[in-house]
Amino acid sequence: MKIVVSGSTGLVGSALAPVLKSKGHEVVSLTRSSSSAAQQRAGAVIWDPMSGELRREDLEGVDAAIHLAGENIAAKRWTAEQKAKIRDSRVLGTRLLAETLAKLKSPPNTLVCSSAIGFYGDRSDERLTEDSPPGTGFLADTCRAWEAAAKPAHDRGIRVVHLRTGLVLASQGGALAKMLPPFRLGIAGIIGNGRQYMSWISLDDLVAVIGHALSNDALSGPVNAVAPNAVTNHEFTKTLGQVLRRPTFFPLPEFAARLAFGEMADGLLLASTRVEPKRLLESGFNFRFPELEAALVHAVR
Repeated sequence: MKIVVSGSTGLVGSALAPVLKSKGHEVVSLTRSSSSAAQQRAGAVIWDPMSGELRREDLEGVDAAIHLAGENIAAKRWTAEQKAKIRDSRVLGTRLLAETLAKLKSPPNTLVCSSAIGFYGDRSDERLTEDSPPGTGFLADTCRAWEAAAKPAHDRGIRVVHLRTGLVLASQGGALAKMLPPFRLGIAGIIGNGRQYMSWISLDDLVAVIGHALSNDALSGPVNAVAPNAVTNHEFTKTLGQVLRRPTFFPLPEFAARLAFGEMADGLLLASTRVEPKRLLESGFNFRFPELEAALVHAVR
């Protein structure tokens, strides 16, 4: 297939593109105007979600689209300006791509859109599936608007899959990469009371999930892209310490987390989201890393 991919240079996109190419697919990257001339010469399609720049003719003939682009939610403290940037990068980008695909003479069959388990909000130990209602707060509100922005594609008859992704385990980027230095120094520990649930997925499995969503016509709407075994922060901390063979004696109390990270602490570090991949399992997807220890060993090897 000819597949257009946004966010192809990010953590997930950079792992996904070589896999797609190895399977014989042609990958067309959506690239911001500030990208290098080399990237542009390679056949990338230039777009700018903030200004609405995306030429329809550049997407004619694509068979599928994978939308991964968005502002890093953990890059900076959540000021009002940063929260607007996080939301707009997802909502405006998704809407622009969905509207452009919907206007094509021959639209693609499938649009796989990144979303997040932040959709469910802070839910203690409640078991959450794709049928669970949305939560409250900044991340939940953002995710609802993010998914709703793909409606023009859905209305045009394009099969839209919203991958609600959890914590992606990869040493080369994302949250785990930020955790590793203090853990390796032996100065890490549980966050808050450690009872909050963390729903995670290995990078390899996430790439496989995207391929599964592309090829499985029975999948549409929200799909939880998480491993089947969510763990508490205490379990995660203990397991990562064992994998690295380092002590984990230094907790980060709630007040210290909020002092250091502001509102982000409640949204990302202290919130409890116990998510189950119901639709993936029902569709026959087999996880390579369903258990945390094996996933961490693979990620940090």
